[in-house]
Amino acid sequence: MNKRTPSETVKDATARPQGCTNFKLRRLMRQVAQHYDAHMNTCGLKTTQYSLLNTVERLGPIQPSELARSMAMDASTLTRNLRPLMDAGWLLLGPGQNARSRLVHITEAGREKRREAQALWRVAQLSLNEMLGESTVVALHGLIDDCMERLVEPAPGPAASGEAARA
Repeated sequence: MNKRTPSETVKDATARPQGCTNFKLRRLMRQVAQHYDAHMNTCGLKTTQYSLLNTVERLGPIQPSELARSMAMDASTLTRNLRPLMDAGWLLLGPGQNARSRLVHITEAGREKRREAQALWRVAQLSLNEMLGESTVVALHGLIDDCMERLVEPAPGPAASGEAARA
């Protein structure tokens, strides 16, 4: 297997892209998710469920629509992912500020499960850092952050259409 350092990879960035970026990213994501899930499996959580517990702990109580938006997922995916956590008693969907609204809360059992999973997540992260090399992970994070910033669509308005530049 041909292993390259992050600086060698960056030097190769002047070459034309080969293959489908979407396929390569999905394949990498599947492998990374399998790595984390293998570690998290011992506490009975998937990494997506751990992320939900973390987000509700940090932002909750929170409306499902806000939770979905903060996690960049659609409402049906959120509902599907919330169900097992509510069934286990780790999250609760309770009344909101009015009769039509609901709020997602983390329970004390959910906080305990999150703490248990957090220790396993740390082991998974350190293991991945070791497998890839810390400098590669730092470079990967930088590339991901840069790509995410570039892929954000500008809000509609004069600046997005170029009218601000002509004014």
